[in-house]
Amino acid sequence: MKRVIIVGAGIAGLATALRLRQIGWDPLVVERAPARRTGGFAVVFSGMGYGAAERIGILPELTRRAARGYDFAYLTRNGRPRFKVPASMLFRMIGDDALTMLRGDLEAVLYEAADAEIRFGTTVTGVSQDAGGVEVTFGDGTVERADLLVGADGLHSTVRKLVFGPERDFLVDLGHMVGALNLERLPDGAAEGSFSTVSEVGRTFVVADLGGGRVAGYFIYGCPDTGAELALGPGRALRRAFPGPRWAVTDLLGGLDEDALYFDGVAQIVMDRWSRGRVVLVGDAAWCVSLFGGYGSSLAVGGADLLATTLEAHPDDLGAALAAWEAGLRAEVADRQRRGRANIAAHAPRNRLELAIQQLPLRLAAVPPVAHLLRRHHAA
Repeated sequence: MKRVIIVGAGIAGLATALRLRQIGWDPLVVERAPARRTGGFAVVFSGMGYGAAERIGILPELTRRAARGYDFAYLTRNGRPRFKVPASMLFRMIGDDALTMLRGDLEAVLYEAADAEIRFGTTVTGVSQDAGGVEVTFGDGTVERADLLVGADGLHSTVRKLVFGPERDFLVDLGHMVGALNLERLPDGAAEGSFSTVSEVGRTFVVADLGGGRVAGYFIYGCPDTGAELALGPGRALRRAFPGPRWAVTDLLGGLDEDALYFDGVAQIVMDRWSRGRVVLVGDAAWCVSLFGGYGSSLAVGGADLLATTLEAHPDDLGAALAAWEAGLRAEVADRQRRGRANIAAHAPRNRLELAIQQLPLRLAAVPPVAHLLRRHHAA
């Protein structure tokens, strides 16, 4: 039985563990966090990810956990209604083979299905490889050897740094910050079963209610120096970017638990190759398309499925398998990253014209011909 060490217990890492176990590999997953994460962004899971989920047997459970229907409700900064895109129109746009869910729910399904050894609170400090295998040194000084090392440790990947080089060589900063947190309740003025959005020049705030007590809040704003924002810390940075009074935002930031908040720059990872010897990167560690590009969860699951398929097709030639896997993904990743760079204004408009352009298609979405065009755009 071939052994694989997977660094990162997120969507990409767990999907890889599940698929490699299905083809007869023995996966060990290590994760620096002390426990599995929950919540996170709402994602539209579709395309190659949807197809992969069906093949590997997790689609029924994903469907059970997905949001059944939701409106897009656009509000003023004071929380007054502006316009609404009904759920029926949104489902026309995203199509039938798509699920909307919290990132944490997708991760939970993969966690339950993976049936792999997972060591939480474990960091990687060294990687060395030879013709026969790869050795990984962990933070406690222990060493494990495997046939393959998979770096699924996200945008700020340690495996990528140790094997491929410093982050600055691959990171493309898109000049925006994002914050995300789970909310204990739906703020006053936010409709049940809706994505309630306040979008202004330079900033957007969203409250997403996916039902069953699952409520999340998202902050997105433009900034010239993401490093300076990170140095400020999430509380100070967000209060400066979203000065009060503002609907729901001011109260949320007043009692913010910074430890429960995801806060980072919006960026992409662009690399000439995703593997080196017996080390391969998957998910955001290899090709982060960013929040603006979307589709990251779908690429992570679809990429893991394809990796296992090519490894199974080339059981005695790891190099050929990884080359075939990368060739099968390159065009899709490049297209999604291009869309992400072109889609910045849709999340944090830089001026009033971009704000108007962002909202015009949504205002018209109730018109059937426009809904048809939007569905074709999202499915393309």
